[in-house]
Amino acid sequence: MNLHQLRFVREAVRQNFNLTEAAKALYTSQPGVSKAIIELEEELGIDIFSRHGKRIRGLTEPGRAVLKSVELIMQEIDGLKQIGKEFAAQDSGSFTIATTHTQARYTLPKVVQAFTQKYPKVRLSLIQGNPKQISEMVLKDQADIAIATEAIANHEGLVTLPCYQWEHIVVVPQDHPLLNSDEITLEELAGYPIITYDSAFTGRNKIDHAFAVRNLKPDILLEAIDADVIKTYVELNMGVGIVAGMAFDPERDRNLRAIPAGHLFGTNVSRVAMKQGAYLRGYVYTFIELLAPVLNRKMIERAMSGEKETYEL
Repeated sequence: MNLHQLRFVREAVRQNFNLTEAAKALYTSQPGVSKAIIELEEELGIDIFSRHGKRIRGLTEPGRAVLKSVELIMQEIDGLKQIGKEFAAQDSGSFTIATTHTQARYTLPKVVQAFTQKYPKVRLSLIQGNPKQISEMVLKDQADIAIATEAIANHEGLVTLPCYQWEHIVVVPQDHPLLNSDEITLEELAGYPIITYDSAFTGRNKIDHAFAVRNLKPDILLEAIDADVIKTYVELNMGVGIVAGMAFDPERDRNLRAIPAGHLFGTNVSRVAMKQGAYLRGYVYTFIELLAPVLNRKMIERAMSGEKETYEL
């Protein structure tokens, strides 16, 4: 048994059991991958994969148990490599953050600026996606951390910690009738076309839930992943917008007005997620603390070690 065989098993699963694609990803030949997997199965005395002819179709029951062990072993190997890299170069390396558009556009710029000033030799990458996509990126080692709302807390294999709280706001043109209300209601909002986030983004589930509880069916005119897009269509007087509070800047959005909506949709929590058991380089801890000063290295390490302590803001 060798590490190459374990890598081939893991990559075959990651490539949806396509050995040709697995071979390409690992810069080797398809026959070599196939032969190594068969040799490992013979050594273990079990079939890891179910097959139809020469094609593998999925994992067998013992194969699923083998995959869990393979993932743990490869994670430890990756951790050893990262330890070596960190001690060889304390202030340089690569760092990939998977996040949503809202976080990348409105929350992270000042944090990224402070981080790059502190670690100018670190190559920082931002990858955008919806909460499900960015969670998968971390689980597949395509990103070091993910930053999004509560949605990422539900993924098995991730450790998530709260960063900060925020509320939704309603954005309207300068002379909109809703500005005359002391405190807007869901019934009032339901009387206008609504422009807001796609269902996978930025607390949209809380918006939908609030209307559903009151048996209201809002007229969702347009859905977008980008608050700037939402605000653009509100400026065209096509409807009222519901966006994250952080996405509104009175100086930048001079043609719009913001109306607090926390009493309608509740409080949201943005979270940072790491792969359970992963090795984090020192500057990753620094970035997280710049993002959320309450999350110091000791607290993160306790959470990563599997302590069941509850961390909430």
